[in-house]
Amino acid sequence: MSSGPRDANYQGSSRFQLIKNVEASLKRLNTDYIDIYHMHGFDGNTPVEEVLRSLDDLIQSGKVRYIAASNFSGWHLMKSQAVADRYGWNKYVAHQVYYSLVNREYEWELMPLGIDQKVGALVWSPLAAGMLGGKYRRNQPFPADSRVVQGGSPVPSFAVPDELLYKVVDALDEVAAETGKTVAQVAINWLLQRPTVSSIIIGARNEEQLKQNLAAVGWNLTVEQVKKLDAASEAPTIYPYWHQRGNLALNPLPKFY
Repeated sequence: MSSGPRDANYQGSSRFQLIKNVEASLKRLNTDYIDIYHMHGFDGNTPVEEVLRSLDDLIQSGKVRYIAASNFSGWHLMKSQAVADRYGWNKYVAHQVYYSLVNREYEWELMPLGIDQKVGALVWSPLAAGMLGGKYRRNQPFPADSRVVQGGSPVPSFAVPDELLYKVVDALDEVAAETGKTVAQVAINWLLQRPTVSSIIIGARNEEQLKQNLAAVGWNLTVEQVKKLDAASEAPTIYPYWHQRGNLALNPLPKFY
């Protein structure tokens, strides 16, 4: 993010920018330290060494406890971890990722990487911008108060093929009926049972929605129910992942059950 003149020091994740913004955050929050400091995107214009050395200095100074990434690709995160390991600096402990029943690309590379590097996932948009909240159903018009009708997300950033969405929602309806939970609660609970997922960022338009989302914890789907949702949400992979899945003996999938 830019926070000043159009100068290199005021852009991205330079040392100047990181230290200045942490100091500003501490002042705004009226606190002495930040529990987890997320890098909200990879900065390809600043050397990884500069970024991680700056973050490590912030940890050593006591101003930051832990560092985390957000929306990194696999090589972004792995390069960062390798550089930190080489110099003995603190590594990223968490990764903020986009992941849901209709967007499972996180499983292709970032999840195995998270397992290997012990990086927990903090999931954003677990209901895919509201598409898994129970409002969008097969052969029914979009609700008047939905984001799609009002011109917000999910189009185009959260675009999901209609058939995939409705197939997933149909499966969610079945599991919701079996568990006595809502569609949204089932979708969130499915995420909470996935490998590497440490926490979930939930959004709510009102208090009732917040209560509904919070009720997604404290219980678990059965293995059979998880498998039903997995099957409904399965989508074609891209290269090289479809090629790797042709030899699971050498490239085993994460253990979901």
